[in-house]
Amino acid sequence: MIQSMTGYGKSVIELPTKKITVEIKSLNSKNLDLNARVPSVYREKELAMRNRISKSLSRGKVDFNLFVEITGEETNTQLNEGVVKQYMTQLGKVVAGDETELLKMAVRMPDALKTERDEIDDDEFNSILKALDKALDSLITYRTDEGKSLEKDFRSRVENISTLLEEVIELDPQRIENVKERLRKAVSELKESVDENRFEQELIYYLEKYDITEEKVRLKNHLEYFIETLAQPQSNGKKLGFISQEMGREINTIGSKANFAPMQQLVVQMKDELEKIKEQALNVL
Repeated sequence: MIQSMTGYGKSVIELPTKKITVEIKSLNSKNLDLNARVPSVYREKELAMRNRISKSLSRGKVDFNLFVEITGEETNTQLNEGVVKQYMTQLGKVVAGDETELLKMAVRMPDALKTERDEIDDDEFNSILKALDKALDSLITYRTDEGKSLEKDFRSRVENISTLLEEVIELDPQRIENVKERLRKAVSELKESVDENRFEQELIYYLEKYDITEEKVRLKNHLEYFIETLAQPQSNGKKLGFISQEMGREINTIGSKANFAPMQQLVVQMKDELEKIKEQALNVL
């Protein structure tokens, strides 16, 4: 079953004095490109969280955000009273004003506030990891649901190419006759006698150059292999991309050998369907 690389997951936990939100978003990328935004107090745990994400998400451009909101009365930011008083004394010598005005100015000065570093206890970090796992599960579910939509679209487009290929196969005898007729007409317009045996030899050689039997067989095999890959347990977007490239080779060769307008029109339609498959395959995990 295929998965999309597009996904979103979110989890919120309530601690006695904090509300912590874990948010993960992912888009398509050739490899895992992980960008993390974590408050400075949790930086020492960032590597552990990154490793946890990497084990769950093998590919994609992933944005991981950890938001912390203080909900209790506790705060780790304190007024630096000694520094503030010194600022007020110095400001009082420069400008006239009551203590309230001087205080307003003093608290805006450097080092007026000091932040004490909190230590993350094990219980809090374990709660964060559980929230992270929940957000990852939600993102993977999102990816799986998107994958189902992609698979449905892939199957529809492969079926369209298969139908067009059948039309190409039906047209092939008519194309060959058309080529023969044009050659005979070209020879007759020369108004010269032609060795019939030599003409037949040249005709066979010419028709062999424009024979698309191998291309039709290979394209059919690629289409079947694409569907088989969709049904495999593991999502493999790179493999689907490789198969679609091979499908493109055969379709292009059929188009270059067609030399017959009705068949070339069918090839154009196959190319259109294939381009949409390639575009969607880029978003498969």
